[in-house]
Amino acid sequence: PESPLAGFSTALSQTPSISSISSEGREDLQVNRLEMQIWIKPDIQKTDVDFSEILNAIQEIAKDVHIFFDELEGVNSPSKDDDSLLHHGNMTSTSDDASRLEVVGEEVPDKNKTSGLYFRDGKCRIDYILVYRKSNPQTEKREIFERNIRAEGLQMEKESSLTNSDIIFVKLHAPWEVLGKYAELMNVRMPFRRKIYYLHRRYKFMNRIEKQISRFRGWLPRKPMKLDKETLPDLEENDCYTAPFSQQRIHHFIIHNKDTFFNNATRSRIVHHILQRVKYEEGKNKIGLNRLLSNGSYEAAFPLHEGSYRSKNSIRTHGAENHRHLLYECWASWGVWYKYQPLDLVRRYFGEKIGLYFAWLGWYTGMLFPAAFIGLFVFLYGVTTLNHCQVSKEVCQATDIIMCPICDKYCPFMRLSDSCVYAKVTHLFDNGATVFFAVFMAVWATVFLEFWKRRRAVIAYDWDLIDWEEEEEEIRPQFEAKYSKKERMNPISGKPEPYQAFADKCSRLIVSASGIFFMICVVIAAVFGIVIYRVVTVSTFAAFKWALIRNNSQVATTGTAVCINFCIIMLLNVLYEKVALFLTNLEQPRTESEWENSFTLKMFLFQFVNLNSSTFYIAFFLGRFTGHPGAYLRLINRWRLEECHPSGCLIDLCMQMGIIMVLKQTWNNFMELGYPLIQNWWTRRKLRQEYGAQRKTNFPQWEKDYNLQPMNAYGLFDEYLEMILQFGFTTIFVAAFPLAPLLALLNNVIEIRLDAYKFVTQWRRPLASRAKDIGIWYGILEGIGILSVITNAFVIAVTSDFIPRLVYAYKYGPCAGQGEAGQKCMVGYVNASLSVFLVSDFENRSEPTSNGSEFSGSPLKYCRYRDYRDPPHSPVPYGYTLQFWHVLAARLAFIIVFEHLVFCIKHLISYLIPDLPKDLRDRMRREKYLIQEMMYEAELERLQKERKERKKNGKSYHNEWP
Repeated sequence: PESPLAGFSTALSQTPSISSISSEGREDLQVNRLEMQIWIKPDIQKTDVDFSEILNAIQEIAKDVHIFFDELEGVNSPSKDDDSLLHHGNMTSTSDDASRLEVVGEEVPDKNKTSGLYFRDGKCRIDYILVYRKSNPQTEKREIFERNIRAEGLQMEKESSLTNSDIIFVKLHAPWEVLGKYAELMNVRMPFRRKIYYLHRRYKFMNRIEKQISRFRGWLPRKPMKLDKETLPDLEENDCYTAPFSQQRIHHFIIHNKDTFFNNATRSRIVHHILQRVKYEEGKNKIGLNRLLSNGSYEAAFPLHEGSYRSKNSIRTHGAENHRHLLYECWASWGVWYKYQPLDLVRRYFGEKIGLYFAWLGWYTGMLFPAAFIGLFVFLYGVTTLNHCQVSKEVCQATDIIMCPICDKYCPFMRLSDSCVYAKVTHLFDNGATVFFAVFMAVWATVFLEFWKRRRAVIAYDWDLIDWEEEEEEIRPQFEAKYSKKERMNPISGKPEPYQAFADKCSRLIVSASGIFFMICVVIAAVFGIVIYRVVTVSTFAAFKWALIRNNSQVATTGTAVCINFCIIMLLNVLYEKVALFLTNLEQPRTESEWENSFTLKMFLFQFVNLNSSTFYIAFFLGRFTGHPGAYLRLINRWRLEECHPSGCLIDLCMQMGIIMVLKQTWNNFMELGYPLIQNWWTRRKLRQEYGAQRKTNFPQWEKDYNLQPMNAYGLFDEYLEMILQFGFTTIFVAAFPLAPLLALLNNVIEIRLDAYKFVTQWRRPLASRAKDIGIWYGILEGIGILSVITNAFVIAVTSDFIPRLVYAYKYGPCAGQGEAGQKCMVGYVNASLSVFLVSDFENRSEPTSNGSEFSGSPLKYCRYRDYRDPPHSPVPYGYTLQFWHVLAARLAFIIVFEHLVFCIKHLISYLIPDLPKDLRDRMRREKYLIQEMMYEAELERLQKERKERKKNGKSYHNEWP
């Protein structure tokens, strides 16, 4: 063989681990390992080997035997939770024997020993923290778990808390050998050669043009949104080709320092991978850290932040203290709200999954700029054309038109001119540009999703996620406990696993669907309660003593109803979370990803229906089924259904969307940042009172991080849900509220920095995890995009007056038959849209208390109302006119044409925009080719070097390659 240690390493690798061997076979294993020491000696004597190699082999044997004996004596050894192993007065404690080995003469910086990021030797960096309480009764499970951790090669140190002696911190460190072994098993991609960028050949004419453009750019200011590259670290993995780590080809990789080759996020991920596969008790399913956290054996588990996020020195003069400090200054600080996000640094510190969330949020915010600009343009167009709007002019000048009361008894007659202000406000949102904006937003939603797919592909390429596939997920402990009696072979792993029968699964899904339907009925019941409130209070406000409320009874009713509706929404959200959790657990999903997808779908469905049900009522039902004066439709034959304002229902829809959107976003921002801030402030206050401000600053990093708030139990669920619901508000009813994209843009600019501040300063560092995309949320976004086309078509056709005005202009107005539809064609529209009612035909319970004599000095005989009905003296009193049927037919035709047109445009755009940019496809092909060439050249170089060394040593082998 090429090496005398090859046989030994093969035999050692085939030896089973200690944790999987019964007590009866441990003596034989001890003899076998001792025989290995004797077996290797003659092989070493026969071969010309360097002495250092022999010494390393002996140290590995001694270390392995030591671990073996440590496990044999583990049952009789004192408890690891014993106070004798802990030091309470300083930051350090006794560590595992493996961590005590120090190279003689090597100096360790004092900063490492006092930073709280290293073991007491100052060399072993803390990769993971486990926290438990000594008073917890699960001592035996922890002892077995920690022995098996050491058997896996991890080094361990324990530390008691400075604030509570009952709390114990377990510090874990992964040596280079362990990192290399598991990095290869996990296919962790690492840099092995710097990228070579090839410039395309350009013609002289193009070079001259580029020179002129560069001169012109020199006069312009620098791009303010770009981050200063001098403050950002050189992220080597972004400028290098990467490949799955391999210990056999370790010479191919760029390793300047073994301690920093794997970054902190990768080290923590590897340690977490090990902890998830270590046993803590005899039994097939007694394995993994998650189960110990769920049964209370450990109180918390988290990787450490890289020191403080603040520094006494300026980052511009002294540089960043660590990546956390750099993220705070360049990302989480309010002073950089207008700059791009350092996504590569976010990914390096928090992992790809969180990095993808912020990449999506930044992309969504950037795409809101054109939508907000067009929406603002539509609003300003309404402002500029307000004085030229014929409809609002006629409403404001209609002092002789008396409108019928909008509620029973207490509501008075009113002049149409009294609603002049509301008519003008309605024109700001319902004008000629509204239809164009609705089409634009439907197309915008498609373009946003298509270009996000392209952006995601670029990010996946830059972050080495193209070829990454999720590992076979572990089965949830609850699923195993429920179905442990029934097993079948896993087609992937070939191992037996618990199995859920099809009939059982279907029955659980049916029960879960019934629960979802019941909760949707609860939402509808809440909306029904709001409707009754509006019906009852409009009469109450109409009889109010204050003239301001009495004269604006309908606006007061709408405003208070929206606020009450918001409170009901927030209360029901708490209930829905518990119901969704119960129904998801009832379904018994097999894996964590299945559980997460099921829970996400339920919570989104509940909250979407809860948030938008009252908006759907106002948009499509308010004032549509009220009947007419003298024959009103009533709830339970008692309450008269609410009518729209004389200027239309759109003003109610605008108020509903504006108030809900502002209140919801304000509340979410407070709960996301304000609540953790208050909790952390209260914790710091208690520590300051007990130990003083100076002692607080001397706490080690693990103590500081433990006092921070843990990340949400559902991960990024709340962050995604908030943005997806906002996306729905921005697209679904955007025809009624063109300023929604602008409000969303302003909120998201704040949201990015709020989330960044929360992740960097208020939360413990989450475990870095990988993901290729945003998961189930993309499908939900596509569904919202389809729904937005349908709802906007109905809002324009049913809620707004766009179709009635169009029919009047082309069929009944002064320009009828001429093919024109300008403002001059709208003369007389208001009068044509109002029907006449005989006051004496009022029902007894609807007859108003006043007779309208204040308008003309004598009792009113007629009043007007919004509808297309025949006059009272016609052959069919109050029957529908021909204009009503024309308007209805035009509305239905518009809905069909609008939907088909927009859907065709959406599909055409999605077809024309490829999911993968052409330059990225070429780069990927080029990289694959270069990687193959580089690997071949590196292997060839290694073999040639070995051949030269063999020739020097006087050895020769026949039939060698090359």
